[in-house]
Amino acid sequence: MKRSRQKTKLKKQISSNWQLYVLMLPAVTYTLLFCYKPMYGILIAFQNFSVRKGIWGSEWVGFDNFMRLFNSYWFPIILKNTFTLSVLGLIIGFPVPIILALMLNELRNGKYRTFVQTVSYLPHFISTVVMCGIITMFLSPSNGVINQIIALLGGEKVYFMQVPEWFKWIYELSGIWQGAGWSSIIYFAALSSVDSALLEAADIDGASRMQKIWYINLPEIIPTIVVMFVLRCGQILSVGYEKVYLLQNDMNLIGSEIISTYVYKVGLEQSDFAFSTAVGLFNTVVNCVILCTANALSKKITKTGLF
Repeated sequence: MKRSRQKTKLKKQISSNWQLYVLMLPAVTYTLLFCYKPMYGILIAFQNFSVRKGIWGSEWVGFDNFMRLFNSYWFPIILKNTFTLSVLGLIIGFPVPIILALMLNELRNGKYRTFVQTVSYLPHFISTVVMCGIITMFLSPSNGVINQIIALLGGEKVYFMQVPEWFKWIYELSGIWQGAGWSSIIYFAALSSVDSALLEAADIDGASRMQKIWYINLPEIIPTIVVMFVLRCGQILSVGYEKVYLLQNDMNLIGSEIISTYVYKVGLEQSDFAFSTAVGLFNTVVNCVILCTANALSKKITKTGLF
């Protein structure tokens, strides 16, 4: 009886809102075809895959590809570099858009605020290739702006792109410059929903600007911050390969090789599809575990979570 009622209710809901379901259909179809259908390809990770034989004809090898990964010389290196870049991004890069949004929200001059927003957003639209070219040009030991300033101050020119220890700072600082303005949009939008009555009451009570930010504005955007933080935690091992790959060279490889670039080189350049799939699957599983853990801790501590 209960099931029949639920089916009847569902049919009524679909019939009364059929236009919405029709609008959803292209997105659902796209997701099924390009996100879920290719997932059967993870079977390659457990095979000695042969393009000629295909997925169902290739030899099954169990966890051999994973053991090969764990015993690889590069495994601890790529794991350390990927974690370093991600954690550094969380510690340094994650708070910057929040601070920028809070600062922009305090600007009273509308034209000046619009100008600052535009200037901070623009780097986001620079392509990765152009961005890496700019970084390389600015850090050039011969005629780069940074080294020219160091030389003028009496220092010795630094070969930034050849030193592995410098790579993570170059990657993160350039990423902050490029993405902070764009990432601040969501926090700035959340700040627009702050009740003006609270701010007016704080003014009457004589609260300073910093007190209003700390006790009114920041608590209002905490749920947004938590959701974005949980999502960021779920991407700990998913550092994009494009920028890293373009900034890599033989001198800084020990400090710049990460999981995604390793998968690209093994999978496409060496055509070892089974091994690269195993690396990618390991990456995805770890990300999923970290995401669920971060979400559970967030719900326990702040009562706010992604799901």
